[in-house]
Amino acid sequence: MSDLTKTPVTVITGFLGSGKTTLIRHLMANPQGRRLAVLVNEFGTVGVDGEILKSCADENCPAENILELSNGCICCTVADDFIPTLERLMAMPRKPDHILIETSGLALPKPLLKAFDWPAIRSRITVDGVIALADAEAVAAGRFAPDESAVQAQREADDSLDHETPLSEVFEDQIACADVVLLTKADLAGEAGLATARAVIEAEVPRRLPILPVTEGAIDPKVILGLGAAAEDDLAARPSHHDGADDHEHEDFDTVVIELPEIEDPQALARAIERLAAEQNILRVKGHVAVAGKPMRLLVQAVGARVRHQYDRPWGDAARLSRLVVIAEHDDVDEAAIRDVLLGAVPA
Repeated sequence: MSDLTKTPVTVITGFLGSGKTTLIRHLMANPQGRRLAVLVNEFGTVGVDGEILKSCADENCPAENILELSNGCICCTVADDFIPTLERLMAMPRKPDHILIETSGLALPKPLLKAFDWPAIRSRITVDGVIALADAEAVAAGRFAPDESAVQAQREADDSLDHETPLSEVFEDQIACADVVLLTKADLAGEAGLATARAVIEAEVPRRLPILPVTEGAIDPKVILGLGAAAEDDLAARPSHHDGADDHEHEDFDTVVIELPEIEDPQALARAIERLAAEQNILRVKGHVAVAGKPMRLLVQAVGARVRHQYDRPWGDAARLSRLVVIAEHDDVDEAAIRDVLLGAVPA
């Protein structure tokens, strides 16, 4: 068990759109006596998840306890951003009882765990546990890779290939680093999908782990908080594809921010995003959009061709600025083409 004088941190990792923000919203609504703080690491310069979480702030997790690092992987900016941000949380007049870290969907968790060995925080903070989220429906369909069947066929045809695609490595590293794996969107996957996803994950984990189905982030916090894993002292049990490397890169992925005028038809925008997924291998789209005649922001979140949108809160005095963050593998990013497709959903 970890030193009880240290503030526990739970690292919540998972592939793009796996439901990390939804899980954190559930934990914020069910703190079970804890005063929480949340550190959100976005990929790209526009924070969306942080805004979503701040809209759910309350006395158990006030807005000032929700901090964002939106320009770079936290494990790559340890000295400049990550450590000072944790120190800022620890110096608050009411220190949090528990800190939740939502990693970028592209993050490798093991380098982040190594950051907790820094002298500035090692004596004060411990990693209570690593929770890996996996979209059960996507995993069952093999969609954690760009095209799993094509990759496998290429590997079988060429004996010299002994590496996975970047997406597979991200997925496998996140699972291998976990203390608990949550199969999210269980309602969409169904029993057969859950069984398939569980089998995929069991084949990847280096040790026996709890693998639990979850819908809409609803899980008893006692199951995933208070694990006492001290994961920063348990790195050898969490193998990574990148063990032995001096650092890691995110050059396999790119993000672009597309600004749009007001739209009239959210369904037309959803169809445009579906088209991007089909034609340009877009992995993730998220952001807020202004809809003509509507006083509320339209929150848009897409994973591949699956698009969800809902009105989340009034614009109020804020500028009605539509901005979408688009994430794709590096070789698939054509910013002009992406903008043209999205602008096609805007009336002339």
